[in-house]
Amino acid sequence: MAELDRVRQWADALISLHLDPAVWNFAFDNAKTRAGLCDYTKHRITVSRHLAGRYDDDEIHQVLLHEVAHAIAGSKAGHGPRWRTVARELGYVGGRLHDGAIASELAPWIGRCPAGHEHYRYRTPLRPLACGRCAKRYDAANLISWSRRPA
Repeated sequence: MAELDRVRQWADALISLHLDPAVWNFAFDNAKTRAGLCDYTKHRITVSRHLAGRYDDDEIHQVLLHEVAHAIAGSKAGHGPRWRTVARELGYVGGRLHDGAIASELAPWIGRCPAGHEHYRYRTPLRPLACGRCAKRYDAANLISWSRRPA
């Protein structure tokens, strides 16, 4: 498990090494389903405080490299060839998306499909949703029933 102070030190070091620290900065955010974000408008790289404590040091370091690669490659690069090249040069070894744990225990809504697959939502589900694990397309037979987690 990564300690938040250490994550901040790593982020600041990566920003100093690869970006202009007078322009770019680091912060923690409250995301519950994504590990990191590169905000081109605010010139800020953020990492979820909820998830940083769940990931080991190597995982969180990879998240930071992923976001720094976005900052270097630019907003139009997406996860395309330019971003992949920059990410590899920085030492990033992951894919486009991080598939680590989410903060599911913080989700106020829990859903279950007829097959028993669990789904989590942080906002009230407003329309019918079908389980994507049971079928590739919407199928009412795989409808998710939602319940609010007790407070």
